[in-house]
Amino acid sequence: MRGAALHFARRIPEPSRYDGIITTDLMSLSDLRALWGSATPPALVYFHENQLSYPLPPGETIDYQFAFTDITTGLAAKRILFNSRAHNDSFFRELERFLKIFPDYRPTWVVKTMRERTDVIYPGCDFPGEAPTLAAPDRSIPPLIIWNHRWEFDKQPALFFRALETVLGRGRDFRLALLGENFQFVPQEFLAARDRFGDRIVHYGYVKERNDYLDWLRRGSIVISTALQENFGISVVEAIRHGSVPLLPGRLSYPELLEERFHSVCLYRDPAELAEKLNEFLISPEKLEVHRNALSSSMGKFSWDRLIDAWDRELDGLVDSRSFLV
Repeated sequence: MRGAALHFARRIPEPSRYDGIITTDLMSLSDLRALWGSATPPALVYFHENQLSYPLPPGETIDYQFAFTDITTGLAAKRILFNSRAHNDSFFRELERFLKIFPDYRPTWVVKTMRERTDVIYPGCDFPGEAPTLAAPDRSIPPLIIWNHRWEFDKQPALFFRALETVLGRGRDFRLALLGENFQFVPQEFLAARDRFGDRIVHYGYVKERNDYLDWLRRGSIVISTALQENFGISVVEAIRHGSVPLLPGRLSYPELLEERFHSVCLYRDPAELAEKLNEFLISPEKLEVHRNALSSSMGKFSWDRLIDAWDRELDGLVDSRSFLV
């Protein structure tokens, strides 16, 4: 966030050759426009996360400069898009709180100005709009539980593994595929899980080839999220699309992803209810099969096939506003 504008100002010395800019919130658009000067084309910024509502690791405190970058980036953009309604709402809720800490000259106008440029468009997911044909589950082997999230603190892996411990203690059997990226070091929770769950773990670690990753999703029975932060949830959408029934927190973006008819089955309120619902699924795997096809079909609205028209309209609007100046 601090250095990207410097990189692109040098990397793209003639910005006037372009009809528009698409960037994320992880770059200071205001810095880039200042460095480029009057030659800057209109910009669309996509907020896939933000620095006001993003949870901090234990022991860290907020760096207000990152929050300011989100604000000035939004003000420097022609158009602001969020990846979910839940994310949009949480950002503006935290923005109003943030502005109240100013001792004086509070720029409360920022909220209205940014809202006027803002809309929500989901990210396109890389699968066809037409629903896939799901293979019948193999009842001769235990259900496969999928974890396909980053191995980071904000996904709360300790809570996930505690739920598995609970159902294991009740005599339930399952297999476990621990997918997802790890960028720095393997968290202690995953090292301990490797010892604790042993042969139940059928895969451990990041899958580099996408086809291999999708093959694991097709084998899945249940996908679980225990996330503290999730502004959309592509990994969950992909797992559901390929046949896993989700167990998700009843907050963040998850109620928005699922049609309301699935909420009572797939959303949980607290760790105790997560363990209880997981236990019920493992006792009666047929309960999973009742919902698999309908859930998979409902994810079609997130495919690129269904979303590309909305994105094309945004890009057309950006090009049409070539002479826009903030």
